[in-house]
Amino acid sequence: MPEEDSVDITFRLYDGTDIGPFSYSSASTVDMLKQRVVSDWPKGKTMIPKAANEVKLMCFGKILENNKTVGQCKLPFGDVGGGGAMVMHVVVQPTIEKAKSDKKIDDLPRKVVCSCSIL
Repeated sequence: MPEEDSVDITFRLYDGTDIGPFSYSSASTVDMLKQRVVSDWPKGKTMIPKAANEVKLMCFGKILENNKTVGQCKLPFGDVGGGGAMVMHVVVQPTIEKAKSDKKIDDLPRKVVCSCSIL
């Protein structure tokens, strides 16, 4: 039964557009899917991932781990959609923006004001 060994996956981007559907083996890893998303990213988007580590894939409300396989990501009780492709939502988290937001308040320069009075 080769149909059980492959899964059709559509990647839904932040703005509602889709990449795919593509057919993957149940043994394909989430990391492989992320690499495909980055390589097939549509031109002209405002947010563009530069590497697979900037992409998070979500399916059925869970963030998928890189070492999980497509077969492990499917619902245990079978397909709900009735013949359609599995939809994975794509979240882009650029590492540069994350580093900028990690700046601590303690790192900012402070002005010290001293009010003393001599009697």
